[in-house]
This record gives sequence, structure tokens and C-alpha cells, in this order.
Amino acid sequence: MTYELEFKKSALKEWKKLGATVQSQFKKKLESILNDPHIASAKLSGGNELYKIKLRQAGYRLVYEVNDSVVTVTVISVGKRDKGKYTKLQWNE
Repeated sequence: MTYELEFKKSALKEWKKLGATVQSQFKKKLESILNDPHIASAKLSGGNELYKIKLRQAGYRLVYEVNDSVVTVTVISVGKRDKGKYTKLQWNE
């Protein structure tokens, strides 16, 4: 079953600020998770169905939420690493 991809308003705003290369890298990873978004190694503690995708060399992280009842993957936030720490990601709009 393929999940539908959605963006929170704030995440879409950040997405549009990303360079084409970073967007392309995230797109490839997002396409691969839409068939099975529940990746144990990417699960975040502190959120029910929150997962991450990291681009280590580019220094970005994308956080998404899986909603099985409506078969959607919602991008919650996209953030840039700053000196080894991620900037605060906004879970709520």
C-alpha cells in the first residue's frame, strides 16, 4: 500500500527554501518510504509515529509523521544542523 505525502504549512515553507540538490536528495528518500514508512531505526522517541530522514553530509533532517488510518505521511519539519546540534524543530503549527 502506498501512502500519500503531505506537508504541514510550516514545513512546506522551509522546503521551498532548500536548494535543488537537497530537495532532490530528500525526494528520493521520501519516495522510498511511501511504501513502508515505519522504519524502526528512524523512529523518534517522544512522538507516537514520528520518524526522521537525515542527510548527514548536507546537514539537514526532515521529520515526518505516519497516520495509518488515512494512509498519509505528513512532513512536519525540515531543519539544518548547526554546529552538531539540530535547530529546534517545530512539531506544532
